[in-house]
Amino acid sequence: MSCFRMNLLREAEDTLCPVNEPNIEVPNGATGHYLLGMIYRCTGRMSAAAEQFTQALTLDPLLWAAYEELCILGVAEDADECFSEATALRLQQEHASTSALEKSNFANENRILSSSLPSSLGDIIPNQMKQLHANNTAEVPGYPHARATALRVQNSTTSNVAQFDTPSPAATQTSSIVPPPLFRNVHAYQTTISGDAPTKQKANGANQPLRRKYLDEARLKKVSGRLFNQSSDSMPRRSARLSRETTINSNSNSNLSQFGGNGTDHSSGKLRVNSSTPSKLCSTAVRSVQVRKGKPRATENFDEGSRYEVIDEMWTDNVPATSSTASTTEGRFFEQDKAERIMSQESKVAIGIRELLGLLRTLGEGFRLSCLFKCQEALEVFRKLPESQFNTGWVLCQVGKAYFELVDYLEADHYFELAHRLSPCTLDGMDIYSTVLYHLNAEMRLSYLAQELISIDRLSPQAWCAVGNCFALRKDHETALKNFQRAVQLDSRFAYAHTLCGHEYSALEDYENSLKFYRCALQVDERHYNAWYGLGVVYLRQEKFEFAEHHFRRAFQINPRSSVLMCYLGMALHSLKRNEEALDMMEKAIAADKKNPLPKYQKALILSGLQKYAEALEELERLKEIAPHESSMYALMGKIYRQLNILDKAVFCFGIALDLKPPAADLAIIKSAMEKVHLPDELMDDDL
Repeated sequence: MSCFRMNLLREAEDTLCPVNEPNIEVPNGATGHYLLGMIYRCTGRMSAAAEQFTQALTLDPLLWAAYEELCILGVAEDADECFSEATALRLQQEHASTSALEKSNFANENRILSSSLPSSLGDIIPNQMKQLHANNTAEVPGYPHARATALRVQNSTTSNVAQFDTPSPAATQTSSIVPPPLFRNVHAYQTTISGDAPTKQKANGANQPLRRKYLDEARLKKVSGRLFNQSSDSMPRRSARLSRETTINSNSNSNLSQFGGNGTDHSSGKLRVNSSTPSKLCSTAVRSVQVRKGKPRATENFDEGSRYEVIDEMWTDNVPATSSTASTTEGRFFEQDKAERIMSQESKVAIGIRELLGLLRTLGEGFRLSCLFKCQEALEVFRKLPESQFNTGWVLCQVGKAYFELVDYLEADHYFELAHRLSPCTLDGMDIYSTVLYHLNAEMRLSYLAQELISIDRLSPQAWCAVGNCFALRKDHETALKNFQRAVQLDSRFAYAHTLCGHEYSALEDYENSLKFYRCALQVDERHYNAWYGLGVVYLRQEKFEFAEHHFRRAFQINPRSSVLMCYLGMALHSLKRNEEALDMMEKAIAADKKNPLPKYQKALILSGLQKYAEALEELERLKEIAPHESSMYALMGKIYRQLNILDKAVFCFGIALDLKPPAADLAIIKSAMEKVHLPDELMDDDL
């Protein structure tokens, strides 16, 4: 990635695919193939790039960037096939297998932990077990009723529980007392012994037991609603609640204790077992570890779901449980409820995957059609989106671009403005928006947009393209060129900036540099039809009509719906004296965009050259309804009337053409034609 962003493409490719290891797999799966595809695309290997993007999309169907690049290359398959129901089923299966693997891993961890705990503690002789004092407790800040018990274990038992030892968190609390083990499962309660512990803390704190919080603050917040719904005086102690399922040998002199979390009784120096206090907790706690005659025995291993759900179960409100039958029934309900939750989660995942792929199908198909310049079809697809998805910056930008390609600048302006209002910091597409404002001659709005984009990100090429268009609208081509070159400097892979530089050089009649920048744009993006069009215009002005026809045709093959490209291709064919082909192309251009006046004028010009004056006048009359203020149209009408020897109408048309203030280059020609109306035909110039 670093080499790619620094434009060191060869080094980036060698890193992903070393030359001395041709069979090595591309790293990072789909993202690695995507990056390799971008490298191939930037180095002009389009077919290899398409293969890499396809491979990336095969490995990860949700990698939208890969499908986007395939659309830009013009080789993307239909979105219905790429994001099909088969893809949804595959994603569901992958999710199910991943979930099963995770649950299996958690179950294995719990099984290992549960099996290792009794083996390490089972060697402890029951007669040596002593009840631990719980004098030292620490209140959790903000939770006065929740206390963390500090367990004390004598040095005589450290050898048996050494593998569970946790180092002391503070140097000032270091002593010979070993801290308690910290288990992954909260419900795996510890049974241990110690000697007689002091009931009062030492003044110097040398033998002060370490304090342990068995539930962190986040878990306490989760269960606070259930944990503290009763006062600490009325809530039964956990030591009492555990007694319902714990068999205690009354003849034994040892004091047996079972610990878990914060449930110690602080009313005396020792834990008290009160069999008269029932609790629901015993039905879940004993499932993890049962104590029979002083020895713990693992009875059940929990999977991932029950690891966390047991916590909620332990802290629920107290419900009397009068027999072991109730515990068994409750366990059965617990498993059934857990299965229902798993099924519900799987159904939600399936629904979510289908909804996501449905959205990607619509967006992908619209974007694919837009990249193929089937703009009307793309607009129809985007309109199928729900309102919440349609009114987003990206979709509105795509709609604006579609209208821009349809040469409907007013609608394009409307949607680009909405997109910029919704996502003011998004710069993608703002270069096209500035061109729309350029064609609308909205100088004030274009200037404001340029300043706004510069304030957002002065290092973005889109911002400097907007500034350049602002100066180009003022006919300050040299300043506009400097701004476009700045955009190229910031991002050499931004094809549109190269094309705009070519346009400005063409306006300055520096055709050599213009051709250079157009070719640079094509090196970045071979399907950038604007550059092919620019090359054709330059060759047309240089009267290299064969080259002009070739480049116009290449642009037309990329964007076969453009009325402007059809018109210029027809002009090149007319210059090559291929008038019939030129007329056919003009007819197609008129049918593609009936509001475009240029093909109508060119058709009338071709008909005039073929001496079909009546048909030419009919076409010009239709053109007058669309563009009544075109001086060149009236000049051509005057020339036709002069050929038909209708001199008064010829003079009238030439006069209107002059009144409409034609360009300086056309002004002299029209005046000369008007002065020679009454001269013989052999003295007339054919400049019009």
